[in-house]
Amino acid sequence: MESKEYIQDMVQKSRTAQREFEKFNQQQVDAAVRAIAKTIYDHAEELARLAVDETRMGVYEDKIKKNQGKSRIIWNSLKNKKSVGIIRRDPLTGITEVARPVGVVGAVTPCTNPIVTPMCNAMFALKGRNSMIIAPHPRARKCAQRVTELFQEALLPLGTPENLIQVIAEPTVELTNELMKAADVSVATGGMGMVKAAYSSGKPAFGVGAGNVQCIIDQGYDLQTAIPKIIAGRIFDNGIICSGEQTIIIHEDDYAAAINALQKNGALVIRESADRDRLRAALFVDGVMNKNLVGQSVARVAETAGLALPAGARVIAVEAEGCGTADLLSKEKMCPVITLFTYKTFAQAVEIAVANLQVEGKGHSISIHSDHAENIEYAAQVVPVSRVLINQICSTMNGGSFNNGLAPTTTLGCGSWGNNSISENLDYKHLLNITRIGYYLPDAQVPTDAEIWG
Repeated sequence: MESKEYIQDMVQKSRTAQREFEKFNQQQVDAAVRAIAKTIYDHAEELARLAVDETRMGVYEDKIKKNQGKSRIIWNSLKNKKSVGIIRRDPLTGITEVARPVGVVGAVTPCTNPIVTPMCNAMFALKGRNSMIIAPHPRARKCAQRVTELFQEALLPLGTPENLIQVIAEPTVELTNELMKAADVSVATGGMGMVKAAYSSGKPAFGVGAGNVQCIIDQGYDLQTAIPKIIAGRIFDNGIICSGEQTIIIHEDDYAAAINALQKNGALVIRESADRDRLRAALFVDGVMNKNLVGQSVARVAETAGLALPAGARVIAVEAEGCGTADLLSKEKMCPVITLFTYKTFAQAVEIAVANLQVEGKGHSISIHSDHAENIEYAAQVVPVSRVLINQICSTMNGGSFNNGLAPTTTLGCGSWGNNSISENLDYKHLLNITRIGYYLPDAQVPTDAEIWG
């Protein structure tokens, strides 16, 4: 069967299922959404092992935590929210909002996050009474097939229609492109080429931008609190999380103490020019992240770079020769390596972050460890990012947490800075059409021209 015919057949089955699922009430919809989350939670270990074995990236134990943590927090966020029928009445404006499905959702999922991304996409899609077709990265097709099988098994007892969630069994770029053209909306999580293709498909799409999280430690902030959090974020799942901390920008007066804290927390600190050059050459091939080191262990990185790794080392911290275009180490490094910078004033710290983001990661996020609201809010008004995370582990909390108000998700929009359509965390609301009823307001006060123009 030709690619176009294959996808058209899947989409037709998906539309049939969606039209039937659209008849479900809120309680039935929420039962289906819960079943998706609970399935991943209950099979966290099996799916973590499958993800590591198939993709050959990441850390088994971290993937278990991710499977359990994301399923818990996303379901907790969705379970009490209205998404069927009338969801809001505003007596002041006379507007009543009615939730409607968007239809068939095409979910393009990455090999770096092959379990919780389709879970998150499915939960958001079903919350809006949509159907979904998964187009996985070829390197994670077994993960996608197993996840889809588990979803279908979990939904069957709930009476949901057949083909509500489908997967492209043998994914190719051609099939994925056909899906994005045929679906009613696409959610593309992966490389920038695929995201660009989603936006060029002729259909609505939600994509993500590249990550390169700049982490600023404010002058005088407790390093014994900040450094362990930053390292935990950098090494989580061997550094493949887009929200993972990529740099530490430290005040010059705190730098010596920060180096000491890094070393005490398992960092190999690279300060010699020759070692830096070897590491840079290992990490970047023709200016691009070495694909053979993506999601690999710190030991593998050190071996590739010809560096002696001390016992107990968990991360490599390397001093940069300059910010922005002056040093490739200012770019995203999808492995346990973090780059160090120093600053004299907080404004200079922000300038360093901006320069690095102009090279890669503009629109995504920065992380700040600070108790000074004026510095935090200054950065938020200057740095071109959609999220400024404060005093937290960015890699695990930037996509929503029980301890912050960001929407729990696996897809983080980067706004126009990152060539994205949203500058917030993707949520179920983005997979809803809203019909608005405009009632006549007989008691509305119509202003005079003097009041309007005065």
